[in-house]
Amino acid sequence: MAVARYTLTGGFSRPGTHLPSRGHVVPVDFIGVGIAASEDPAVDAWLIACLRENGIGNVRLDFTYGDAEGAAGRLLDALLDAGFRVVLHLLQPLVAARQMPSRPAAGAWREFVVATLERYGARVAMVEICSTVNRKRWAGYTLKGFLQLWEIAWQETRARQLTLAGPSVTDFEPPWNVGYLALLQQRGQLPDIHTDNLFSERCTEPERYDHKILGHRLAGLHKFNLLKKAALLQRIGADFGVPRLFSPAAFWTLPRIERLLPYGEQKQADYLSRYMVLCAASGALEGAWWGPLVCHREGLVDDGVRPYPALERITHYAAVTGKLADFRARPALAALAAVARLLPGTRYEGRLNQGQGLEVHAFRSAEGLVHAAWTINGRAAALVDLYAADDLAAATYLDRDGAVMTEAPTLASEAPLWLCWDANRQVALAAGAALLKGVVIDRHVPGKTHHFIRENGWQGIVLAADRSEADCLLTAVHPEKLGTPPRESLLRKARNAIWTIADPRHEGNHLVVKQPVKMHLHKQFLDRFKPSKALRSWSGSSDLLRRGLGAAPPVAYWEKIGDRSLKQNYYLCEYVAAEFSARELLSAFAAGETAYAGIGESEAYRLLGDFLLRLHGRGIYFRDLSGGNILIRQDADGTPQFLLIDTGRIHSYDWPLSLDQRISDLVRICNKLHWAGREQLLGRYLAAVHRRLDWRLRLHFHIYDWKVTLKRKIGRKAIKRLFGR
Repeated sequence: MAVARYTLTGGFSRPGTHLPSRGHVVPVDFIGVGIAASEDPAVDAWLIACLRENGIGNVRLDFTYGDAEGAAGRLLDALLDAGFRVVLHLLQPLVAARQMPSRPAAGAWREFVVATLERYGARVAMVEICSTVNRKRWAGYTLKGFLQLWEIAWQETRARQLTLAGPSVTDFEPPWNVGYLALLQQRGQLPDIHTDNLFSERCTEPERYDHKILGHRLAGLHKFNLLKKAALLQRIGADFGVPRLFSPAAFWTLPRIERLLPYGEQKQADYLSRYMVLCAASGALEGAWWGPLVCHREGLVDDGVRPYPALERITHYAAVTGKLADFRARPALAALAAVARLLPGTRYEGRLNQGQGLEVHAFRSAEGLVHAAWTINGRAAALVDLYAADDLAAATYLDRDGAVMTEAPTLASEAPLWLCWDANRQVALAAGAALLKGVVIDRHVPGKTHHFIRENGWQGIVLAADRSEADCLLTAVHPEKLGTPPRESLLRKARNAIWTIADPRHEGNHLVVKQPVKMHLHKQFLDRFKPSKALRSWSGSSDLLRRGLGAAPPVAYWEKIGDRSLKQNYYLCEYVAAEFSARELLSAFAAGETAYAGIGESEAYRLLGDFLLRLHGRGIYFRDLSGGNILIRQDADGTPQFLLIDTGRIHSYDWPLSLDQRISDLVRICNKLHWAGREQLLGRYLAAVHRRLDWRLRLHFHIYDWKVTLKRKIGRKAIKRLFGR
C-alpha cells in the first residue's frame, strides 16, 4: 500500500534532477572501500599500508558469527588502532538468515549483536545492518525474518546511542526503498542513515540514462541517470524521515565490462572515476564507496583467485583468499586514490557544459580549482573547443590516475582528465562546448596517444606514442605532404584512390593512404550531411579496435575545413599483409573444394561464425560485410585471424544487434557461398542466438541473391560494360 500511495502522490517523479545542482560541499569522508581479512596476518599490514599510500581513510568491513575471534576481528582491531574510520556491517550467515524469525535464530543474532557492539560499538563510525535485502536468494530473508533482525539491531544500537545504517537495498529499485522505510517508520525503527548499494553497472556507463527502465529508445523520456537516481533515493529517505543517504558498496565486474570491450581493467578505472565524480556532483550522498578492495572479479587489487564464492560479495565480502605474493594493483586503485585526493572537502560549482556525451564538472577548495572532463565511451572533445587558450596554458593536467602529464593533452576522452588551476582563477567553458562530431577513438591503445591538430585550414588526429613521434609522422602524413598518388605505389583508383607511402617511423614499413577522388551526383548531395569519408573510415576502424575486433590500425585522418567538394580528406592506416580474404575462402568451398589454405570447410565455418557472432555481439552493424572486406591472416600455427577493411559504413551500438541487423550483414557474406555451405555457417551462427534457419530467414537470402543478380545485369557497372567503358 505504501508503494501505491507514494506512486499516486507523485513521489517517484523528480523532474529536472538528471542535472546536478551546485553549491554543496563534498563530504570529507565521501570516498571509501570495502575490505576483508585473510588468514595470513601479513595481509593486515599490507592492507593498512595500501590504504594509507592511496589516501583512503574510510573502510567497510563485513562481520558475522565467529569473526571476533578470527582473522576479521584481528583486522578490525588493527584498523581501529591505526585510526581508520570503519563502517561495521553486521550480518548473519545465510543459513541463520533463512531461519529467521525463529526464536533460536533471533536469540543467536541478539547475542552476536550485543557482544560485537560491546566490544567495538564505541569505536566504529556506524553500524550497518543487512545488505541486498531485496535479493532473497542472496540475503536469505523473508519479510518477517528481516523485520525481526532489524528490530533487534535497532534496539541494541539505540541502547548504546550508536549510528545505525540500513537496510541496503541493492541497485536502483526504489519501490523496495519505499516499502522498507514505510514499514520501519510505522514500527518506529527508522535508521539514522538510509543505505542503498547504488550500482550503475547495468547502464554500462555511469552517465547514461538507464535503458532497463522502458528500454533504449525511451530512456531519454524518463532521464533516469545516476544523478536522478541518487536524488530520488535521497528524497525517498527524506519523505520517510531519513534524509541522510549513503551508498556503502558498488562496482563494475570485469566479466560484465568485457562482454563488449576488451580493456576490462582500464574501463573499470574509467567507470570508477566517472561514477565517483557524478556521485559527488549529485549532492545527495554522504558517501559513495567502492566494493571489494581485493578480489579477482571486481577488486581494485587482483589476488589471482578466479573461482567466485557461492555467496555474492556484495552480500558478504567474507575473506581475501589469495596469496600476498600474487596481489597486483589494478589501474582502478590509482583512479580511486586520485578522486580521494582531489574531491572530498571541495565545493561543487556545477556541470559546465550542456548536452549529452560530454561531462565537465568543477570543484573548488582553498587548494585550487579542479575540473573533471570526460566523454562517453569511444568519443572525444577537442580541448581547444572547450577552453580559452590562456586557461589551457595555465592548467596543470593530471591523468585519470592522478599522475601529472608531461605533455599537454589535446583531447578529452572516456578516461577522465583532471585540469587544475590556482584557487582564485575563474575558468569558463566555451559556449557550445561539445564532442567532435563523428569522431570515434580507441582511447586505450597501449602506448599511444591521440594528437588533435587544427592548422592551416586542416583538421585531424594523429595517433602516436608521444609528440615527438607525432612530429615524425607529420613529415610524411600531413595533407600538405601527401600530394597526388605516385603511379608505382597506387593500389586502387576508382571512387577512392588508395596508395602506399613509406612509414617515417620504421624503415621498410608502409602506410596506406585513402582519398576520395570521384563522387557521383547523388552522393555529392547525400554525403554533404555526413562526416567526411576519411573520418568515417577512421571512426569505423577505431570503433572495431576499441571493441577488440580486427582492423588495420589507424594512423591519422585529415579533412579540409569547409571543403564543399568532399574530396579533400585523407585516411591513413598501417599496411597489413593478409594471405587471403573471406571471398576467396568461401568461393573455394562453393566451387567444391573441401579445404583452403590448410583450413577445412567445417573448421572455416566454425571460425568465421565465431568471428561474426563476436562482431554482432559487440554491437557492430557493418552494413557492407562482403567477403572481400574480411581479410584473413594466419598465425605461425595456421590459425586464421580476421581483419575488416572498408569500415566507413559501420553503425555501432552499446548492445548486441537485433536479428534483422544480423541477417542484413549475413546475406552479404553468404552471397558467394553455396547453399550447403550457407546451411553449415548459418546453422552454427543462428544456434548461438537460439534461432534456426527457417523459411522466413531463408527468404532474406533469396531476395538478396536476386538483387545482386539484377544489379549485375542492369546496374551501373553493367551499363558501362555494355558501352565498353
